[in-house]
Amino acid sequence: MPAPAKFEIKSAQLPLVALLLKSADWESVAVDLSRQYGAKGENPEFFERDPVVLDFSALPRETAWQSIAVLLNAARECRLVPMAFRAEPEGWTQPLLDAGLVQAPLDVVKPKLVKEEVPVQTVVREVAGPGTMVIDKPVRSGQKIYARGADLVVLAMVNQGGEVVADGNIHVYAPLRGKAMAGARGNGDARIFSLCLEPELISIAGVYRTSETPLSADVAGKPAQVRLSSEDGQDKLLIEPLKT
Repeated sequence: MPAPAKFEIKSAQLPLVALLLKSADWESVAVDLSRQYGAKGENPEFFERDPVVLDFSALPRETAWQSIAVLLNAARECRLVPMAFRAEPEGWTQPLLDAGLVQAPLDVVKPKLVKEEVPVQTVVREVAGPGTMVIDKPVRSGQKIYARGADLVVLAMVNQGGEVVADGNIHVYAPLRGKAMAGARGNGDARIFSLCLEPELISIAGVYRTSETPLSADVAGKPAQVRLSSEDGQDKLLIEPLKT
């Protein structure tokens, strides 16, 4: 009898993060990455050795090649694992291959271009979000709750200075007075729901709005939902009353 096979080769679809580079000044990019996601940054545990594709589609095609060692080291310091590249400028393919990266098909990830001022402007992932995290105590000022790969349900108030973040939807069955960021890894279908919407900041997939822009009277302090709408290639937040 023939010996049983010791392995099989199968196709696989893996969730990938895309780092959309808008500048070839790697030193500057590295500083910004570290400030946001480094060990001493604002969100040091946002990534957990996530594989990342370097996306150069926002750079001019004629951009001159320069070593990306600084960029790769910064990504690794932020607990990202550089695996591949795509949409590289002319003449970059072989140096990137020599750096140990592989060339990715253009449809392996679907990045969302967002405004320059959005803090989480280069991180994109398609999120399945099968799980749910439930918080039944108030979120205090200075406290941050993050539901990685899941929806977040909060049964108590989110106070000013408090922050709730989810890769999926956020439901707050109480006043929402702090910050709420849904679709944190690029899920543009995520939504935010609250029985009393009074936020300092709301964000979906990196598109955000702060309290500096007052809410309309039909949603301020009332049950409402927040969703992302794309019109004419522009992403914007829609805030609508909830019918109760």
